[in-house]
Amino acid sequence: MRENPVQKRFSRRTFARLFGSAALAPAALTNLAIPASAQTGQSPSGARSFPQGFLWGSATASYQVEGAVNEDGRGPSIWDTFSRISGKTNNGDTGDVADDHYHRYKEDIQLMKALGLKTYRFSVAWPRVFPQGAGTPNPKGLDFYNRLVDELLANNTYAGYVAQHLSDRVNHFMTLNEMRSFVDIGYKDGRHAPGLTLPPAGVNQVRHHAVLAHGLGVQAIRAHAKPGTKVGLAENATATVPVIETPEHIAAAKKAMREANAGYLTAVMEGRYTDAYLHHAAADAPKFTNADMKAIGSPVDFVGLNVYTPSYVRADDSHSGFAMVPAPASYPHMMSNWLHVGPEALYWGPKLAAEIWNIKEIYITENGASSSDVLTPDGQVHDSDRVMYLRNYLTQLQRAVSEGVPVRGYFLWSLLDNYEWADGYAYRFGIHYVDFKTQKRTPKLSAHFYREVIARNGLA
Repeated sequence: MRENPVQKRFSRRTFARLFGSAALAPAALTNLAIPASAQTGQSPSGARSFPQGFLWGSATASYQVEGAVNEDGRGPSIWDTFSRISGKTNNGDTGDVADDHYHRYKEDIQLMKALGLKTYRFSVAWPRVFPQGAGTPNPKGLDFYNRLVDELLANNTYAGYVAQHLSDRVNHFMTLNEMRSFVDIGYKDGRHAPGLTLPPAGVNQVRHHAVLAHGLGVQAIRAHAKPGTKVGLAENATATVPVIETPEHIAAAKKAMREANAGYLTAVMEGRYTDAYLHHAAADAPKFTNADMKAIGSPVDFVGLNVYTPSYVRADDSHSGFAMVPAPASYPHMMSNWLHVGPEALYWGPKLAAEIWNIKEIYITENGASSSDVLTPDGQVHDSDRVMYLRNYLTQLQRAVSEGVPVRGYFLWSLLDNYEWADGYAYRFGIHYVDFKTQKRTPKLSAHFYREVIARNGLA
């Protein structure tokens, strides 16, 4: 999940104007940049290789790594406010310092270079660029991202900023990241900022405004970016997996993929809410217009999928034709209790998405694992559990691309241990260990594993 913008009330016209600003596309965007020269093709010889030109990357997010929350004119975000409410985050942790990436970005880019990354995904913090949430952009906020991009390019690494400024050098941009997370966890469950527990009708309306924001963002980027710029989104869509790979369960998983994502990815890809979604919501269904749905369904050039866990599905005799299979208490997971281990999610997620919506270009925009990382006496981190997780998931991804599923790149979450929202600093997702007292970065065993995967363009 990514940083949410400062809460403001905007009309559609005002919102569209901000997205279409000649100075900046919305800083709440998570931007993906991919070298225009990257080519896709058939896998080279080797049973576990990836296609030539496959893009190996990593990802970070602004509030989770930058720190410097009061520097150079940055305004407050809802996470600055929420994290200061007693009891809302682990140990009262905030992102005030995080990884101090704002000052250490050059060092972090050298970590990327040592890994051999081909691409890098990061977010631009809205409150850095629009400190008041709207109005005139903050030049110092813009300057940081310009310095970051220049340093990335100088080191032969590619990153995204804003369509108007970077579309002459990069050609893939995303609108929003993980709508499901910031809506459901922030406005329904109240565990994340802004900490609301709205009734069903309110949640559904916020969900509608999120997909509408995406659609308006697509339109604004197309209006202001250079010709040839590609636009998409990154969504943590429910990755449905047949509980057993038989025809009846596979068919059920395909039905479930569409309905389980009805309020988010399905609405975006089809420009409509499914009949089952509206029927289930009944009087709590979102209020919308035909113009809203047309904007929401603005065609995208690619889809980014954040995939961590499977949602197992079985066929049944119900009207829907499927049933979700709950995880038993004994189901294996990583350090985070929610992170159930199911490598086949990285096969079935993109495969079913491509089949249902005829998607021609997919990126795995996040995948990774939390671990109980500790430094050994000689300063190493032997995170063999994360290596296991990555090896198994990438094996399933290789299965997908070998069968023609159009996945063009993979972004490991995350480059660094960072601020994990309400969990604070209790859980580590990075492939580089960060000592948050000294800010020293140490490559973990998983970093060495990922470097070998990139160098081979495949699995050994």
